[in-house]
Amino acid sequence: MVTTLKPANQPQSESPTGEQRVVFNGISWAQYQQILTALPPSRAARLVYACGTLEISMPLEDHEQASEMINIFIRVLVLEMGLKLKSMGSTTLDRQDLDRGSEPDKAYYIQNQPLVAGRKVNLKKDPPPDLVVEIDITHTDIDKNRLYAAMGVPEFWRFDGHHLRIYQLQNKQYVEVEKSPTFSIIAKEDFYEFIDSARQDEISAEREFRAWVQKQLTNS
Repeated sequence: MVTTLKPANQPQSESPTGEQRVVFNGISWAQYQQILTALPPSRAARLVYACGTLEISMPLEDHEQASEMINIFIRVLVLEMGLKLKSMGSTTLDRQDLDRGSEPDKAYYIQNQPLVAGRKVNLKKDPPPDLVVEIDITHTDIDKNRLYAAMGVPEFWRFDGHHLRIYQLQNKQYVEVEKSPTFSIIAKEDFYEFIDSARQDEISAEREFRAWVQKQLTNS
């Protein structure tokens, strides 16, 4: 894989429209739970709640495509690096004790996968996911860095359709880093190239990226 030195490209003909959002303020935890329960399980909308603010977002094509491509990217790395994985997708991560809840785009247990393998996760007893991914192409009123830091998520990726930001939890706060603590063999430029390639054809992009990762591991 030949690395590039630029963020992932977007089509020049139109601006990305990744999500439609509605925000409610002054919502209690009980009201948030009532809304969460009232919505059908098959819904596409996702909820994020933080200390009285509830945001309901409807992901659109740019958002969903980015989410799927990032999932492929992570799964290839996990498989080729011989790591373990429990995918949580957009499972609701509720922490009443923190007055926060979220349905992230992607969440993964990797380092702590053996602790939650083969059963449902209980965040009252279990650690949070090791890696959470959020795609926010449009503005969000929720401070997601503070939200996931409060939950104790060790690694947090944010993608706005152009730029990837990687955060590592240090002393209960996120510090932006250039390389993933989990996948240190890749750089952001490798991610951008994969995303650009996958926008044209996900299968060939996955095949080429898998071969590139194998080569990096062989040469390391």
